[in-house]
Amino acid sequence: MEPESRYDLAITFDWEYDRDFIRLVEESSRNRGLKTITISPAEVVRAVEAFRSGELDFRVLLDRASGSSPDFISLQALAVERGRDVIEGLDKLRWASDKATMHLELLTAGIHIPYTVILPSHTTEPELVLRPEDLAPMGVPFVVKPANTTGGSVGVVADAAGPADVLAARRTYPADKYLLQERIVPEVRDGKRFWFRGFYVLGEVHLTWWDDRTHLYVELGYDEAAARSLGPIYQIVRTIARVSRLRFFSTEVARDVRGRLLVVDYVNEICDMRLQSSHPDGVPDAVVARIANRIAAHAGGAAGLEQPV
Repeated sequence: MEPESRYDLAITFDWEYDRDFIRLVEESSRNRGLKTITISPAEVVRAVEAFRSGELDFRVLLDRASGSSPDFISLQALAVERGRDVIEGLDKLRWASDKATMHLELLTAGIHIPYTVILPSHTTEPELVLRPEDLAPMGVPFVVKPANTTGGSVGVVADAAGPADVLAARRTYPADKYLLQERIVPEVRDGKRFWFRGFYVLGEVHLTWWDDRTHLYVELGYDEAAARSLGPIYQIVRTIARVSRLRFFSTEVARDVRGRLLVVDYVNEICDMRLQSSHPDGVPDAVVARIANRIAAHAGGAAGLEQPV
């Protein structure tokens, strides 16, 4: 680390598959004349010491590690304390990642979501009794998901049929609240399942088709969205941004067989940015490139080199 190193953008990461995304952010930043630094798990202790001493500084921190690697928390805490622009603060991530909280907040904001029942944790109410008639409004099968255990459908039961399935699920993560949710059947037309993933990044919305069974993406442009009457999804994603208070996240929206646009997975607070060219189930490269460009533009605005985004 150079003495008195000053950077426009610092990026922390703890997942090897983030490297391509980070490379694109760095390339876009360099094209703007910005100086960037990446901080891996092997470098974070030294980076914290350097930041604390003043040897290292940065304007914007894109933090993709503190939520999963505690070693990075000190760096983010110092950045927040010193008024640096942090994307995203841990307090925001923890609040937005609670599905039970987001469910109620999105309902209040007028967002349409699947019929849902929120249950207390097994630890709080171990003797909770559910009767079949309590579950009837959701139909069979229904979905059971923990409120806070996230990532890769961890803990999700997609084909629950009755109280026994709910009891078993609640015991898997006993300290977590659970959501029981009607299972959404998407519209199918022209060989496409009308299930989408929307990415929000610093004011921009990017949409993709996302198959909930294969997890494969196809880019969805604005003109196609408009032609298929999917334009309202853009505002749905923006409303989720306002409610969640996050500036970089993804969400899942489906148009079901009844024609309803429903938010089916509220907030994925750390987006999987693997490139489709390297991973079949990755995000289309053009979408990742635009997201990387937006982040670089934001750093450029913070540095006063272009209009803030």
